Amino acid sequence: MKTASFRPNACTFKEGLDRVKKARGGESHLGKIITSKDEDIISCLPKLEVSNIPNGFSKYQIPTFFEGGPGALFYVSVGAPGTKVPKHSHDEGDGIRYIVAGSIIFGDKELAAGDWMFIPKGVPYEFIVGRNGVTAFYCYQCCCA
Repeated sequence: MKTASFRPNACTFKEGLDRVKKARGGESHLGKIITSKDEDIISCLPKLEVSNIPNGFSKYQIPTFFEGGPGALFYVSVGAPGTKVPKHSHDEGDGIRYIVAGSIIFGDKELAAGDWMFIPKGVPYEFIVGRNGVTAFYCYQCCCA
């Protein structure tokens, strides 16, 4: 269930790491290749659904993380056509949003499949989902950002 108000900084980076570790039952993925088709990964996805999102979206945290450097958390979200994501910022780290399918309107630009945006830590932004909806992959506090 989605929350009544969108508060993107309600879950800290550390809490995100802890969510993955708990969902995976403490099992480490370090040194192993894991895929979205692995039974243990599929079974932990319901525990990683995110409710603190705008109406019109579904989102889940990918059950892995990057532990080197500053670390990183990964997400997939799906937005319904015309959904407006209100102005907000991510205050713990930079991020990268990659459009997998559909599009978003950011300012005067339509970012479609294959496009991406870099979002610096603390910089407010907003967007509207394009007419065909959107599926996006994104990383917060990215080691790669």
